[in-house]
Amino acid sequence: MANPVDPAQTSPPSTSPSPAPATQQSTDMSSQQPPSQPPQPSNGASKPAKPPKQPKSKDAPPAAGGAPGEEKLSPAELKKKAKAEKAARRAKERAEREASGGAGAGPGPNAAPPKKGSTGGGAGGKEAPGQPYKSQRHRRGSATQASATEQKKKQEDKNVAVFGHLYGQPRRTTIAGAGKEVHPAVLALGLQMRDYVVCGSSARCVATLLAFKRVIEAYTTPLGTSLSRHLTTHLSHQITYLSTCRPLSISQGNAIRALKLAISSIDPSVPEASAKATLSDFIDNFIREKITVADQVIATSAAEKIQDGDVIVTFAGSSIVKQTLLTAYKQGKKFRVSIIDSRPLFEGKNLARTLANAGLEVQYSLVNGISHAIKDATKVFLGAHAMTSNGRLYSRVGTALVAMSAKERAGGVEVPVIVCCETVKFTDRVALDSIVVNEIADADELVPSQPLKQVTGLPDPADEADTKKGDSKKGGNKAAANAPPAESTPLPEGASPLTNWKETPNLQLLNIMYDVTPAEYVDMVVTEMGSLPPSAVPIVHRMSTNL
Repeated sequence: MANPVDPAQTSPPSTSPSPAPATQQSTDMSSQQPPSQPPQPSNGASKPAKPPKQPKSKDAPPAAGGAPGEEKLSPAELKKKAKAEKAARRAKERAEREASGGAGAGPGPNAAPPKKGSTGGGAGGKEAPGQPYKSQRHRRGSATQASATEQKKKQEDKNVAVFGHLYGQPRRTTIAGAGKEVHPAVLALGLQMRDYVVCGSSARCVATLLAFKRVIEAYTTPLGTSLSRHLTTHLSHQITYLSTCRPLSISQGNAIRALKLAISSIDPSVPEASAKATLSDFIDNFIREKITVADQVIATSAAEKIQDGDVIVTFAGSSIVKQTLLTAYKQGKKFRVSIIDSRPLFEGKNLARTLANAGLEVQYSLVNGISHAIKDATKVFLGAHAMTSNGRLYSRVGTALVAMSAKERAGGVEVPVIVCCETVKFTDRVALDSIVVNEIADADELVPSQPLKQVTGLPDPADEADTKKGDSKKGGNKAAANAPPAESTPLPEGASPLTNWKETPNLQLLNIMYDVTPAEYVDMVVTEMGSLPPSAVPIVHRMSTNL
C-alpha cells in the first residue's frame, strides 16, 4: 500500500535547519501574547498531517514551534511586534517608577519572564549587559523631567494669581530664533522696544511704521503671486516678531490695520515700483497727519488752558504733555510744574531735565509724596496710552492714583484733570478694570541693579566724602570700628534686599505696566479734533476711522 509512506513526508521539521531561528522567535513572542491563533482549516485540509498539531497552546515545547502554521509572521513583522512590546513594557516601568517616587528603578512586574531579558535582551535581539545602561538612562530622564516640573512649579509660585492670565510667553531677549523673513530694521526695533529705548505709545507707533517702510522698500514680489496678497503675509512675520519682544500698543495696532487696508486696496495691475512708492507715501502721510501735526494741534489747544500762576501737575513722561508745557512757556506764561514719578522706569526724570533746561520751574517727587505734590495744584495734565470706548483712560500705572488724588483732595476743591491724546490711540474696546487687559513686565526690573544716583547726574558729595574718608588711615580704622556685625549685613554694599527674591518663599513681585482711570475722574480730552468729554470718545473714534 502506498499510504504508509505518507508519514515520512510529515517528519519533524527540526531536521530542517533554515526555519528554526524564525520559529524560535515566534514561540518566544507567543509566550507574551494570548493563545496563538489555530491554523486555518484550509491549510489543515491541504496537509492531512497537520491536524495533530492544532491543539497547540502557549506552553508547547520549542520543538513544536516549527509547524508551518507559525510562519504567518515574517521576520520584519516579528521585529516590529517585539519593538511594540518593548516600548509598552518600558512605558509601564517608567510609570511605576514615577508612581513610587523613583524608588523602584528595577524591572516591574511586566518584565517577569527572565528568559526574554536574559537570553535576547527582549525580542529586539539586544544583549543583556546593556540593560543596566537603559535603566540608568530612564533614571536620568525621569530626574530631568522632575527637575523641569519642579522649576515650572516654582516659577508659577512666583506669579501673582490675580494676574495669572497675563503671564504668557516671556519677552524675547535676543534675536535668536527669529525667522529669516524678519528684516534687520525690525530686529533692531524689537530689541529697542524690549529695553525701553523706544518707549511711549506714539514713539513706538512711529518707529514701527518707519521700520515697515524699510521692509516695503526692500521687498520683492515672488513669482506667481501679487504684491497685495503676499506683502500682507510678509508683514505678518515682522508683526509677530515685534509682539514677542513686547506687546503691541493700541496706536501700533491701529496703524498696522490702516497699512494693511492700504495694501489690500492696491490694484494687482499696478507695477511693483509704483505700488511700493504709494505705500511709502501712505506711511509718511499717516505719521504726519495722525501724530506729528496732531501733536502740534493738541499742544497749541492744551496750552490755552494754562494761565499765569498755575501749578501744573503731571505724571511720568508723556511726550505730548512735554510739548504742551514747552508751548505754553514759549507763549510767555509764568507757571510751575510738579512732576510725579514712579519706578521702575522713572520716565519723569527725562521730562524734569528737559523742562529745567528750557527754563521752567520744576518740582520732582515720587508717587509716595503725591499728597504733598497735589496740595497746591491748579490743573493736572496727563498723557494717554489709549482711550477706551467707555471713556476710561488707559495709561501708565499710577495715573489713576494721580487723577483720584486731584478729584478727592483734602481741601475739598477739585482740580481739573485734562488728558492729551491723539485719536490714533482711541479704541473700540471697553475696559472696566486693570486686571482683564494689561501688560506684565519682568519682575526683575523692580530690583535695582546699580546704586541709586542723583537725578542731575552730577557726582554725589556723599560718595566723594566716603572715598576721602576711606583713603585716610584714621578714617579707615573708624569705619572698621563702627561697622555692624556680619550677621546684620548679609548683603554686599549697594545690593538690593530683593536681589534673591526668587529664592525667598512667600514673596511675589508684580511689575504691571498700565492702569485704568474711571471716566468720572477725567474732565476733558484734548484731541486734534477738539476738546471733548470722555463720553464722546466712541463717536470721534468712529468718525476718525471712517475718514
